[in-house]
This record gives sequence, C-alpha cells and structure tokens, in this order.
Amino acid sequence: MYAMPQPKHARESMTVMTEMVLPNDTNTLNNLMGGRLLHFMDIAAAIAAQKHSNRIVVTASVDNVSFAEPIRLGNIVTMKAQVTRAFSSSMEVFIEVWAEDIPAGIRVSTNSAFYTFVAVDQSGRPIEVPAIIAETDAEKERYESALRRRQLRLVLAGRMNPQDATELREFLKVE
Repeated sequence: MYAMPQPKHARESMTVMTEMVLPNDTNTLNNLMGGRLLHFMDIAAAIAAQKHSNRIVVTASVDNVSFAEPIRLGNIVTMKAQVTRAFSSSMEVFIEVWAEDIPAGIRVSTNSAFYTFVAVDQSGRPIEVPAIIAETDAEKERYESALRRRQLRLVLAGRMNPQDATELREFLKVE
C-alpha cells in the first residue's frame, strides 16, 4: 500500500544557484538575454521542487516575470528558490534573482516570480507530493496567498470556472 508522503519544512527545499554572465549569454547591449535568465530560473526552481518532492518534476507554469534591472556582462546572478506550498501533485516555487557587480560592490534585486511544477512518476503521471510546513513569517505569508495565485492560474488557463475560485473571489471582493 502507498504511504502518504510526510510533510516537509519549506526550508528543506531552499536552493541557491549562482551563474556568471558570459559573452554568449548576452544580447547586443551586453545585457543577459531574458530567455537565458528564464532558463537559469527554471533550473533553480526545478531543483527546489525536486528537493521537496524527491521526484522528477515538470514545469507547469510561470507567473509574470518583469525585468526590473538589466543584468550586465560579467555580473554574478544569484537565484534563491523555495517551495511555498504543495497541493496534491503540484508545487508552487518562489524565486528571487539578484545581480552583483563584485568589483563595484553593487548588488541589486532584478526579478522574482512564482513557478509551478508537477511531480511525476517514471511514466510521466502526476504523483502526490508532501505538504509544506511554513515556519517564518515570509513562508507563512506566501503559503497563505498561494491558493489565490493557484486559482488565478487555473482560471486564466481555462481549467477552473471563475465562480469556483472561492479564495480568489473573496480576496477580490467579487460576489
């Protein structure tokens, strides 16, 4: 018989990934290409989801990603990812990105986003994942708001009727 996965602390999924922006990663303005940054972010977030689920994971969605600050050639890019909430087989991962010019002593926040991953078995079928135990205030806040974000994603994807998005409707004060 299949045993229910034991809940895990959010901190157990913490993943920090660092990359240096090299010439092949940049556009004609010597800034990191957006697609390359999304690639880095997807890897870091996937590792966090795998650490939480102990399973193969596939990217299901990426929320809005705004490029607040350019990341320049030679900068060090640091991504910090952590699972915020787990549902039955899906996990929401929050990722923060910073760019650092080490010689100049400058570090700036450039991006943040929420990724959703689904844990799958060896045949590619969704499989149950452990629940999350949120401990810090930030973890608790992200955990609590994750259901609204999930409902919004499902409504936008046409997979949930807006009338059924009770948490989202309550937040938006929709009757």
